Amino acid sequence: KDTDILAAFRVTPQPGVPPEEAGAAVAAESSTGTWTTVWTDGLTSLDRYKGRCYHIEPVAGEESQFIAYVAYPLDLFEEGSVTNMFTSIVGNVFGFKALRALRLEDLRIPVAYVKTFQGPPHGIQVERDKLNKYGRPLLGCTIKPKLGLSAKNYGRAVYECLRGGLDFTKDDENVNSQPFMRWRDRFVFCAEAIYKAQAETGEIKGHYLNATAGTCEDMMKRAVFARELGVPIVMHDYLTGGFTANTTLAHYCRDNGLLLHIHRAMHAVID
Repeated sequence: KDTDILAAFRVTPQPGVPPEEAGAAVAAESSTGTWTTVWTDGLTSLDRYKGRCYHIEPVAGEESQFIAYVAYPLDLFEEGSVTNMFTSIVGNVFGFKALRALRLEDLRIPVAYVKTFQGPPHGIQVERDKLNKYGRPLLGCTIKPKLGLSAKNYGRAVYECLRGGLDFTKDDENVNSQPFMRWRDRFVFCAEAIYKAQAETGEIKGHYLNATAGTCEDMMKRAVFARELGVPIVMHDYLTGGFTANTTLAHYCRDNGLLLHIHRAMHAVID
């Protein structure tokens, strides 16, 4: 169906397990199936909800591997939830005993499901509007060393960069709230640097304040404090921080006029 989510898995089955059986097992385990027949199967229409392996394709040069194409009915997934979608598609199925190895190679998400997500809170045009920068690339940098500076010296570096002509500076991905530079102190000194540079240059400046934290509550405290300081941009490590946390922060930024920069830390591990 046009509304199905389509996944392509590279499958290496256990010796003696035929490709058709392994492909069907992947589809079942990642949707409605379990390891045995249960009486509650008769209380619903499994044909309506189960995932289906609709095509199997050999992998060139790999006799023991094949690509299994699986279609998932849209009703299997909560609207607007990356977390729920991945829990099914890349969840327990990767530990299935009938498989030696499994890799998700491709995922096609239908427009009907995409529309249940709000998407990024703002785009490049809004960032240009907030920074009042048009007709040229935005110029920025990441403060180095990424770790080790005190909050005051970190803010000094931000000021020097912005005063020197940059449009924005940013925290690195692992700048959170370390003993030598607590987040609240960093936020205050960076905000001071922004306002000082703006006053001296007559230009709007920004700094990407990393709001990533160990809990969603702490993350939101940081985002709220950034807004109270009047800074235009926060950032988040969306993979290490988690999909649910990222969506929560994106909704807050959308509702409160904050730009949200996303860092891809951990991306290369799963690429």
